[in-house]
Amino acid sequence: MSMRNALKIPFILLLLQAPIAQQLYAQNPFWENVKKQPATLGVENGSTNFSLSALNISLLKTSQTAASLKLKNDQHFDYTPDELLTKRDRDQFYHLGDITLALRTVDGTSWTTYSSATVRKPVTPMKTSGKTLAAADITASLGDVPLQVTRYWEESGGNLCLRFVLKNKSKQSYEIGGLGIPMIFNNNMDWKSLDSAHADNVFFDPYIGKDAGYLQVNRLHGKGPSLLVLPHENAAFEAYTPLNSDPTPRSITFEGFHEWTIHSKAYAEHEWKGVEQWNEPSSVVLNPGESKSYALRFVLAPSIKQIEEELVRQERPVAVGAPGYLVPLDNPAKLFLKYGKKVKDMEVYPAGALTLENLPQTAGKWSSYLVKGNTWGRARLKITYDDGLVQTIQYKVIKPEQEVVKDLGHFLTTSQWYENPNDPFGRSPSVITYDYETKTPVTQHRNAWFAGLSDEAGAASWLAAMMKQLLQPNVEEINKLNRFAKETLFGRIQHKDGENKYAVVKSLFYYEPDSFPKGTYSDSINYKTWAAWPKKEADNIGRSYNYPHVAAAHWVLYRLARNYKQLVAEENWQTYLDRAFQTTVAMVEKAPHYAQFGQMEGSIFLLILFDLKKEGLTEAAQKLEDLMKQRALHWKTLNYPFGSEMPWDSTGQEEVYVWSKYFGFDEKAQVTLNAILAYMPTVPHWGYNGSARRYWDFVYGGKLARIERQIHHYGSALNAIPVLADYREHPDDFYLLRIGHAGMMGALANVTQDGFAPGAFHSYPSTLANDGISGDYGSGFYGYAVNSGTYIIKHPEFGWLSFSGKLSENQGKINVAITTAAKARVFLAEEKLWLTMDAGEITALTYDPKSKEIELSLQTLNPTFTPNLLLNIAENRGYRLKEFEKDQQGRYVIPNTTTTIKLVKDGK
Repeated sequence: MSMRNALKIPFILLLLQAPIAQQLYAQNPFWENVKKQPATLGVENGSTNFSLSALNISLLKTSQTAASLKLKNDQHFDYTPDELLTKRDRDQFYHLGDITLALRTVDGTSWTTYSSATVRKPVTPMKTSGKTLAAADITASLGDVPLQVTRYWEESGGNLCLRFVLKNKSKQSYEIGGLGIPMIFNNNMDWKSLDSAHADNVFFDPYIGKDAGYLQVNRLHGKGPSLLVLPHENAAFEAYTPLNSDPTPRSITFEGFHEWTIHSKAYAEHEWKGVEQWNEPSSVVLNPGESKSYALRFVLAPSIKQIEEELVRQERPVAVGAPGYLVPLDNPAKLFLKYGKKVKDMEVYPAGALTLENLPQTAGKWSSYLVKGNTWGRARLKITYDDGLVQTIQYKVIKPEQEVVKDLGHFLTTSQWYENPNDPFGRSPSVITYDYETKTPVTQHRNAWFAGLSDEAGAASWLAAMMKQLLQPNVEEINKLNRFAKETLFGRIQHKDGENKYAVVKSLFYYEPDSFPKGTYSDSINYKTWAAWPKKEADNIGRSYNYPHVAAAHWVLYRLARNYKQLVAEENWQTYLDRAFQTTVAMVEKAPHYAQFGQMEGSIFLLILFDLKKEGLTEAAQKLEDLMKQRALHWKTLNYPFGSEMPWDSTGQEEVYVWSKYFGFDEKAQVTLNAILAYMPTVPHWGYNGSARRYWDFVYGGKLARIERQIHHYGSALNAIPVLADYREHPDDFYLLRIGHAGMMGALANVTQDGFAPGAFHSYPSTLANDGISGDYGSGFYGYAVNSGTYIIKHPEFGWLSFSGKLSENQGKINVAITTAAKARVFLAEEKLWLTMDAGEITALTYDPKSKEIELSLQTLNPTFTPNLLLNIAENRGYRLKEFEKDQQGRYVIPNTTTTIKLVKDGK
């Protein structure tokens, strides 16, 4: 039997636009062909039901795999893909209760793999007693496996356990180099509406943390209990392996299934060879006559936010990183550990990548550490407890936030700067898509949008370059971007003449060989795809998702022109703000179909509205507000108001949330936030912590194209916008701060040392690396640019903490050095105080909890262009500056020579 089958995805589903793909998927002959295969699962022979304290499970009599797994108090919902049971009842389809193995003799060199799903045989039931619900010898379904494999479904403390016992009945010793337990839950949303998907489906995310690892299974709506899969016996969560041999077609509505991998040495030596894994691959030797038991336990946490509380109750190790597991070189993090046994040893890999310093234990007996990053890149912390339990935590050490953003801006405006006056498609000058593996700009591609400066994968690079200037204005970079805005953006990407003056095209690049000299298009590229748009399709102005990028660019130029002196001289600030406004109007009027959905970066429209109001542009503000209210009123009628051109998406939630809050539709805002919580986990792993779910955009915006969970795709930083906004309203909700900050930092997580930013990081254990192309990265960087800030809190257990700031305590005062890229936003949770700078930096904040006095240290890096520092104090917080006046926008105007100011509360 081969090591692992290749990924089986109907090619048409990967290439077609989402709405078309879904239509074809419904007509897909795949399932008709499956029907021709013999059913081997034994569904027709019935099932046996078992009731536990909170779950009911039904096991098929023939296979003793799970037919259903339901909440005891909600029998309409099934954690398993029940609607596909009679479709997936053939060989090769995995079900909960299956097992995979890779074995070799101890003196052998090659591995042989086995799976209980490949060629099914009826299992041999075994007698049960005590806490055993069902038991069977399943060896026959594993073919010529040299071991005896028995499976037990058990009850333990009212919870469900799944146990496998492997016994070596041969006369040879065998090494088990691969052992996985498929996690088959209902993440298949084929043919579902948003309503039915939220009723039926789940998302599951791993903490690949060895003995402390777990899988969390959340319903799409984010409410109700969270199902946790925990190690019960010898079941360390070593790797999270895609079940590519399962033939269920993957698509934009089905990410695919994964398995909980306990031993992975066999795969690390073959299909994962040369790839640094999250954990050190392991194996175990089973001598003749020996047995080994492996078991998982299924428990319910009351809610997503209470997962860690439940882990403590279940006596599992819990780790809380503050702020998380991305550690800038200039800003150590804190780590808090809770477990019933003492820490025996801590080991860092690579050696020296991290330094850990012991801190005092908390009142609630959490062990505390200061974690300092020493070496850029991934780092693994291995914790061994007194009872032998091993926990691993995955860290990523990055440059200081300011340096990451500085490097990014430089890379975008040098390596990715495209200057070619003879470009036949009018793309010069611009910041263009870049292939980091070949170190070349992408000027041609079979997907027109990659090379066309519009759509997400085409516009993202110049969008990131623009947004960078909001954080760190750089004269040389701005001069280039001024040229781009004048010569390429306004007039080419955006129509300049006629009634469609502010409409945005889908691509400047297109495939029309008869219109150009021979040799214009590369012979090595396959242009015979739907994605190689002809000019008519490239000129289409009906895709609303292209408009926020352009509106954001105009808005940044407005802010630069408004808040700085002679930094942007091409147009006055009124022109740039008007263009941002007109682009917003054009989106609704020229692209009404997709405009019914929330847009990625759609929060830019609210920022534009705020500035129109601040500038006294009442008529324009009213028009924009009226247009947006019509969209929000439509969302208000929907149960789940964050649809998209995709059947399910994590794109629209950002905009739906901000407008719902603005118009007072709080119930819809909460529904939207709950949905975000379902797909944006917090786990002790830099890759998954705060990483909003996306699994198809490597197909639409990546170099290595496959359906795969993307690590810190742009959805992370975009979804952090509503999460952190809600946190600022509820500063006691530590969970929101953790996932919001982690998502925000996700925009920096994958930036290379020289400043290249990929669309996302590949989660497959066969890759575990950045994608090779810039892709749609810039949409996420927008989220960092408009949302990044320093958060200062006093946690009831962990004490004073700072997220994106270096905190110290001195004589009762709290001192925080600000470490974000812009040093422009600070939230002090104790006072619910949100401070933002439109020009200048807050380098440090000092807070006196007794007197409530706040002192800010200020500076500007460009005094020539920044005559005044501009400070906003959020309304109704009671703080003010005595010695400075406000401008018409309500900002305190502070001369650029000022280095220190004091904020006092009303009545002080």
